[in-house]
Parts: sequence; structure tokens; C-alpha cells
Amino acid sequence: MSRWPREIQHTAAFVTPAGADWLASASHSPRDVHALWAQHPSASVALPCGTAFDVVSMDALFGRRVVSRLWTDGPGTGPVAAQGGRVMLFATPGAAQRLPALLGWEEWGAAAPPLLCYGWGDAVTVPPLFPPDPPAAEPAGDTATPPAPRWLVAPDVRNPWLPGPEVLLWACVRAARTVGSERGATPVTSAPAVSPG
Repeated sequence: MSRWPREIQHTAAFVTPAGADWLASASHSPRDVHALWAQHPSASVALPCGTAFDVVSMDALFGRRVVSRLWTDGPGTGPVAAQGGRVMLFATPGAAQRLPALLGWEEWGAAAPPLLCYGWGDAVTVPPLFPPDPPAAEPAGDTATPPAPRWLVAPDVRNPWLPGPEVLLWACVRAARTVGSERGATPVTSAPAVSPG
């Protein structure tokens, strides 16, 4: 990419050239995606799911708990983005179809917010390769603008490791148990309460 910022060291928030290749590979026309990014590296792009990746989108707080579980107790994550008050975990193709069924077996209930799963036939808008320049300070009294879409863990290799539905199930159930225990609720895998009588 001709406009790659060379003065910036790689951080988890910036997509590397290899990561950009992987993202573009999801498109029917990777060259067009690269051409757009060459002209506008801070542009968000809509990419189809189901071939290079699926995406599981969840409430920001619950998503943070899931990501924390994956990093502290599990194998880590693939790319992760934040957008519109939600966390988007990139997963193996097919995970969007399988994960809801697996969660159903776990008596997935009110202990956690609903997940949005994007797979074959869906598209998601991915954050820009690089965060846009920070805006000038807003005058007092103006409403704050929502945060721009951004990478929490940007793709940095051509074929990143992606969690499958079983790994996501494991992390979601553990995060939901944390939510349930904080509320004094029962774990999501417990049997329904039976009243004595």
C-alpha cells in the first residue's frame, strides 16, 4: 500500500499490510478494496462474511468480558473491533451458523445480552486500516460524538488464527457466568429452578 504510515510503529490498533491482504481476501474483488484503501486508508469498508471470516457481535461490556476470558483463560482471539457500542469478534467461517445452536444447548438466557452472528450471505463494515486523526476539541456544551469504529486487535498476518464456535461458546458461557454471579443469578448452564412443594 503506497500510503502506509511508515513513521508509526505497529500497534494492535493498526492493520498491517498482511492483515489488509487477509481482510481484502473476503471481498469478491480484493484489488478494488486495496485500491480504496490506497486512496483512503482511514475509510471503513463493508466486506462479506462466510469465506475468510464470520463475525460475532455483542454488547460492549459483555464483549469485553468474552475477550478477557479468551485472553486470560483461553487461546486468545483473532481480530477484534469495536463499533457502535458493540464488540465484533472475527471467527472461523461457519461459526455464525453453529454458535447460536451451541448456546441454545447451554440454556442461554437472560444472563447475557443477545449475540448477533454474521455469516454466509451477510456483510459487516470493518473499521479503517488506521484510526482517523483525532478531531479538534469540541466546544463546551456540544454533544459528544460517538467513538469512531476501531480495531481493538487488528489483523496483522495473512491467515490469522480465528476462534471457532466451540471456543466462542466456552468464552461466552464463562463470561455469562460472571455476569450471573455479579447479579446473584444462577449460571446459564444450570437446570431451571424447581419450587418445593
